[in-house]
Amino acid sequence: FGRECESQSLARTRTFMQNSIVETLIGAAVIAVAAFFFMFAYSSTGSAPVSGYDVMAKFNRADGVNIGTDVRLSGIKIGTVASMNLDPQTYSAVVTLALDNSVKLPDDSSARITSEGLLGNQYISIEPGGSMDYIKPGGEIENTQGSVDLMGLLGKAVFGATGAK
Repeated sequence: FGRECESQSLARTRTFMQNSIVETLIGAAVIAVAAFFFMFAYSSTGSAPVSGYDVMAKFNRADGVNIGTDVRLSGIKIGTVASMNLDPQTYSAVVTLALDNSVKLPDDSSARITSEGLLGNQYISIEPGGSMDYIKPGGEIENTQGSVDLMGLLGKAVFGATGAK
C-alpha cells in the first residue's frame, strides 16, 4: 500500500510540474505578444518625442493640454508640448512647444487650442502667418487663443434658453 501511494504521489507531482511548465510558457508568450503590441502602438502613433527647437506661447486657458500634447500645422503633427508653467504676473499658461527642425514658422503665426471633435482630445493648432521672418528658437508665438470651455457654453445655451422669456 505504501509503494502504491508513493507512485500515485509521484505521478501527481510529475503532472503538476508538467502543467506548471505549460502555464509558464503560455504566460511568457502572452507577455511577449503584449510587449510587441505596445512597441508597435508606440511607434505607429508618433508618440516619440520631437527633436527640434522650442517656441513659447502664452494662453489665457490651457484646459485639456498636457505635456506631450500634439502641435499640428494643417492637421500634420509638427511637434509636442514640452512644458507648461503659470506666469505669476499675468496668470497665463506659458506653454513651451518642441517643434520639428524642418518646420520654420513665420513670426506672425498664431496658435490656438482646439479639439478633434466635440469629445475629442485637445491639441494646439498653428496657423502660419505671411511674414518673411521666422520665429527663432526660444522665440514666442504672440497671437494665441486659449481653449474654449464647451461644457460651460453648453450650460449657458441650455439654461440661458430656458430662463429667457
